[in-house]
Amino acid sequence: MSDRTGPIRGIELTPEHPPDRIASLAALAEGEGFDVAFASSHYFNRDPFVTLSRMADATENIRLGPGVVNPYETHPVKLAAQVATVDEVSDGRAVFGVGAGDRSSLANLGVERDRPLRRVLETFDVARDLWAGETVTHDGTFAAEDASLNLEPTEVPVYVGAQGPHMLRMSAKHADGTLINAAHPRDLEWSAGQIAQGLEERPDERGEFEALAFASVSVAAEEDAARGAARPPVAFIVGGAAEPVLERHDIDREAATAVADALERGDLTAAFGRVTPAMIDAFCIAGTTETVADRFEAALEHVDGIVVGSPLGPDLEDAVERASEALDRVDV
Repeated sequence: MSDRTGPIRGIELTPEHPPDRIASLAALAEGEGFDVAFASSHYFNRDPFVTLSRMADATENIRLGPGVVNPYETHPVKLAAQVATVDEVSDGRAVFGVGAGDRSSLANLGVERDRPLRRVLETFDVARDLWAGETVTHDGTFAAEDASLNLEPTEVPVYVGAQGPHMLRMSAKHADGTLINAAHPRDLEWSAGQIAQGLEERPDERGEFEALAFASVSVAAEEDAARGAARPPVAFIVGGAAEPVLERHDIDREAATAVADALERGDLTAAFGRVTPAMIDAFCIAGTTETVADRFEAALEHVDGIVVGSPLGPDLEDAVERASEALDRVDV
C-alpha cells in the first residue's frame, strides 16, 4: 500500500445534475482539500466525460477521472482516447477509473458482461500502450488493429473498481490503485487480505499502489436525515450483493430478496422502503459529522484513503464540507 502521509481524499460526483453543478461541486471539493474527484458513469445520467471537461475548467489541482467506466458500453480504445482528452484539458490531472460495470445495467442495454476480469485488464493494458504513443493491434476480449491516438503521449494512473477476490488481486498486481466497493471495516479488512496477495506478485517497476475505499457516504447535521438519504444507494447495493457479503453482515436473506425483487419490478419506492437499519450500517457510512468521522477512522485502518461516494448526503454542498471536516477529525 501507499506510504503517503495522511489518507488520500477522494469524492464521487454523480452527473444526475447538470455538468455546471457538478463542476461547482468539484471546485468546492478542491477547496475543501480533496485530492481526486471521480465522475460516475451510468447510461441513464449525463455523460461523465462532458462533465469532467467542465470539472477541469472549474478546478486547478484536483485529479479528475471517470469513476468508474466499463469497457463494454464503449470500446476500450475509445475510452483510452476519452481519458487522454481529459488529461489534456486538465493539464495532466487525469486518472482512469475502470471496472467491469453493473451486470443488471448492462443487461438493460442488451450487453453481456463476458470475462470481466480479463476485459478490464486488457482495457488498461492497451490504454497504457496507446497513451505511450504506440500503435496497437490486439485480439482478446476485444479487437483492435493498428489503433493509435492522435494525441500527445501521456501517463495516466489506473484505478480498478473491485469487490470480488479475483478483481482485487488483479488490481493489486497490475494497476496503480483499486477502488474497493465497500464501506464497512469488515469488508475492507477482507479486501485488504486479497490485495496483499496480489501485491506479492506485483512487479517492482509498477511502483506505488493505492487502495481506496469507494464508500457510500451520507452525512448531514441530523442522523435521521443522513440515514434517510442513504436508502436509495443501499437498496441498489443490497440488490446486487453476493451471498457471502450478506452473510458477513448477518443481513436477513428474505429482507434482502424483498429489496432485490422490488428493484427488479421497478418499484423503487418499495425497494427503498424495505431497506433495514442493518443494511444501512453494513453498506453506507451514514450519520452526523461525528459519526462519519468515527466510521472513516475505522475504515482507514485497512486502506490508504477514502472516496466519499454517493449519495454524499441530503444537501450536496453541505455534505462535501461535512465529509471534509470528518476527514480532518480522523486520527491516523
